[in-house]
Amino acid sequence: MPAFDIGITGDGGLTHVLDKGLGPRGWEHIDIVKLGWGTAYVTNNLERKLEVLKDKRVVIGGTFFEVVYVRGKIDEYKQWLSSLGLTHVEISDGTVSIPRERKLELIADFARDFTVLSEVGSKDAEVVFAPYQWVEWIKEELAAGAWKVITEGREGGTAGIFRPTGEMRTGLVDEIVHEIDFHDLVFEAPTKKSQAWFVKQFGPAVNLGNIPPDEVIPLETLRLGLRGDTLKEMLLREPAEA
Repeated sequence: MPAFDIGITGDGGLTHVLDKGLGPRGWEHIDIVKLGWGTAYVTNNLERKLEVLKDKRVVIGGTFFEVVYVRGKIDEYKQWLSSLGLTHVEISDGTVSIPRERKLELIADFARDFTVLSEVGSKDAEVVFAPYQWVEWIKEELAAGAWKVITEGREGGTAGIFRPTGEMRTGLVDEIVHEIDFHDLVFEAPTKKSQAWFVKQFGPAVNLGNIPPDEVIPLETLRLGLRGDTLKEMLLREPAEA
């Protein structure tokens, strides 16, 4: 902490970090650690890493869930998660096509024993869904038992709520939050530009995902208005009327 107090404290939204195999070192300001793709399956000393992260919510990437689904190993996956002491699970269909009803059944099934983060959107940059489809699917997955629904963006911000060029589909995001409380969502935002946009649009309580580990502290400064990108919006805005 600094040696003086400027009266800025933070109670921001969830910071959901994409771990690509980082060693078991400090994890301040991180709420959810996603062990990306199938890294958990090939990580040496995984149990030791989870011991270090025992105070964090840890989830294995949704792509690995899709592998488990394709291989017909759902029950074994549940047992493995439980043996690791994991309480959260990600369910996605960004690469593998899972029938809607089956995906909702899986969310409801896992929600009996785990906290479910489901994900909507395709990892294929050429696949574009209409906004009403996003809204309908998110509502269905929340109703099925998902704790939060993640909006796909990939680790590079080139699919889902982003165009292949990296430009955000801001109109799509606006239509989604018009129908759904943004607190129920985790927006994948791997770039500083997208992180700043979300903080300016929805405030520091917005939930952001796929944050690179080395961007966690910079994101915290965006949430607090300690960076030029969000200083005016966070620190110079008019106080809300009582």
